[in-house]
Amino acid sequence: RSLQLLDDKVREKKLMVQKTSDTLSACRLRSKMLAKQLDHVDMEIEREEEAGNVAAVSRLQAVSRRLCMELETEKELELTLALTLKQNLVELWQIETEQEKYDILREQLQKDEEELQMQYQEEREVRIWKEKITALQAEGTRRTREKREKEAQREREERNKKLLKDAKRNHEKAVCFLRQSMARIHEKNAKEEAKAREHMERRIQAVLSLKTSITSNRERLQTLQILNKAKALEAKKEEMKMREAILAEGGNVVREIFLHKRQQEHEKRQEAFREQQKSRKMEIVSRILQERAATHRQSKSQSPMKAIKARVRRPANIQMEKYHRFRLSCFVLLNVQVIELCLKIAQTTTKHETGENKWRVISPSHLLISLTQDVLQERGDEDTERDKTLLVPEFPGLWSRECDLHKVPKAEDPTQLALRTIRTQMAKKKMEKLQTGTVHKQTVPAQEHKGCAFHSKPSCIHFKDFDVGQIYKKKIILTNTSCSVNYCRLVGISECLKDSISVHFDPPGKMSSGMSCEFLVTFKPMINKGLEGAVMFMAQTGSFSVPLKCTVKTCMLALDKELIDFGSLVVGETISRPISLTNSGALGARFR
Repeated sequence: RSLQLLDDKVREKKLMVQKTSDTLSACRLRSKMLAKQLDHVDMEIEREEEAGNVAAVSRLQAVSRRLCMELETEKELELTLALTLKQNLVELWQIETEQEKYDILREQLQKDEEELQMQYQEEREVRIWKEKITALQAEGTRRTREKREKEAQREREERNKKLLKDAKRNHEKAVCFLRQSMARIHEKNAKEEAKAREHMERRIQAVLSLKTSITSNRERLQTLQILNKAKALEAKKEEMKMREAILAEGGNVVREIFLHKRQQEHEKRQEAFREQQKSRKMEIVSRILQERAATHRQSKSQSPMKAIKARVRRPANIQMEKYHRFRLSCFVLLNVQVIELCLKIAQTTTKHETGENKWRVISPSHLLISLTQDVLQERGDEDTERDKTLLVPEFPGLWSRECDLHKVPKAEDPTQLALRTIRTQMAKKKMEKLQTGTVHKQTVPAQEHKGCAFHSKPSCIHFKDFDVGQIYKKKIILTNTSCSVNYCRLVGISECLKDSISVHFDPPGKMSSGMSCEFLVTFKPMINKGLEGAVMFMAQTGSFSVPLKCTVKTCMLALDKELIDFGSLVVGETISRPISLTNSGALGARFR
C-alpha cells in the first residue's frame, strides 16, 4: 500500500511539473509577443509624432501603457511559475529518492505476487479436479436414482392394479348392499305412503264429520238465537209488568229494577261457577282415571319375582302417592279460586228482604274449612274403595294371602291448608301492587327508610364527544339502599331517547339490602345533537330514575391566567410572560 501511494505521488508530481512547464512556456511566448507589439507601437508613435497627429499619438501611448502593464504581469507570472516549477521538481526528486529506497521491497513484493499467483493457479487446478470428481459422483447418483424411480414406478403400477381389482370387488359388494338398502327404503316408503293415505282418509273423514257438525251446529245456533230473542221479549214483558206493579204499589221503580237485575246477574254468575266447577271436576276425574290406568299397566308389566319382593318388603307406592298429591293440589287450587269468587260475591247482595236491604258476609275461612272437609271426605271414600280392591296376581297360585301395596300419607290439617292459601293470596296481591305501581313504606324495627331505594353507579349516564353512526355501551350498577328486601323493574326511557337509546335489563327478582344488579345502556346516535332524559324504574318503595345525557363534541378554550402581572420594572427593561391557551374539548377550533 505504501509503495502504491509513492507511485501515485510520483505520477501526480510529474503531472504537475508537466502542467507548470507548459504554463511557463506559454507565459514566455506571450511575453515575447507583447514585447514585439510594444516595439511596433513605439515605432508607430515616432511616425505619428513626426506626422504631427496628436490624437493618434495619444491613442498609441494608451495602447503602449496597456501593453507595458500586461508585460509586467506576464513577467511576474513567469517568475511565480518558475518558482513553482522549481519547488515541484524538488519535491519530485525527493519522492523519487524515497522511492529508490524501497526498490528491494518492490522486488520482494513482485516475487510474493508471483508466488501468490502460482498458489492461486494450483488451487484452481485442485478445485477443477474436485469439481470433476463431484460431477462423476452426481452422475452415478443420478443413474442410481433413475433405477430406483423405475423400480418404484413398477411397484406403483403393480399396486394400482391390485387397488383396481380390490375396488372392482368392493364396488360389486357395494352395489349388492345398495340394492338391498334400496329395497328396504322402497319398502319403508311404501309403508309410509300407506300410513299417509290412511291418515288422509282419517282427515277426510274428520273434515266430513266436522262439516256435518257445523251444519247441525248452525241449525242449533239459529234455534238458540230464536230462543234468545223470545227470552229477551219475555224479559222485556216481565220488566214492563214489574214496572207497572211497582208503580201501582207506589215504590221506587229504578231501585227495584236495579236490584232485580243484580239478583239475576248474581244467579248467572253462580250458574257459570257451578258449570266451571263441574268441568274442572270432570277434568280431575279424567286425570285420576289416567293415573289409575298408568299404575295398572305398570303393575301388569312387572315380573312375578318383583311382585313377590314387593310383597315381602311392602314399600310405599310412589305412583299412588304422586297421584294423591296431584289430586290434593288440584282441589286446593280449585278451592282457592272458589274463595276468590266468594270474596267477590260477598260484596254483592245474597238476599233481598222486603222493605230493607240486608247484606250477609261469607267468611272465607269457614268456606275453606268446609271445602277441605269435603275433599278429605271424598278421599276417605276413595281410600275405602281402594282398600276393597285387591292386587290380582298375573299367575294364580303364586300368592297364598292378600296384601295392600297402597299406603297413602295422612291428610293435612284443614287449618294449615287455609293458612297456606291465605299466604299465597297475600303474595299474589303483593305482586299485583308491585306491577300496578302501588308502593308502601320500607321499615325496620328501629328506623324507616326515606329517599330513593336504589343507588346507581355512576349517578348519571353520560355519553360525551360521540360520533354519528358509532355504537357506545355503558354498564350501570343498581344497589339496593333500602332497609329490607326490595324489587326493581324497568318502566321505560324518556320519549326523546327512544330512537337512539336501548336498555337491556334482566329483572333480578328479590334483592336484599346491599345487593346490586346491572343493566346495559346502548347508544347509537343518528344525528349530531345533544340529548337529555332518564331511564325510569319502579321499586317497591316507589319510582326512581337514572338521568341520561348525551353531549356532542365541543371546543372548550381556556387560559391558564386571569391576570398578567409584570411586577416592578426598570425603565428601558424588557420583560415577557408566557400565556397558555388550552382546548380541553374534543372539537378543534381556530383562534386569533
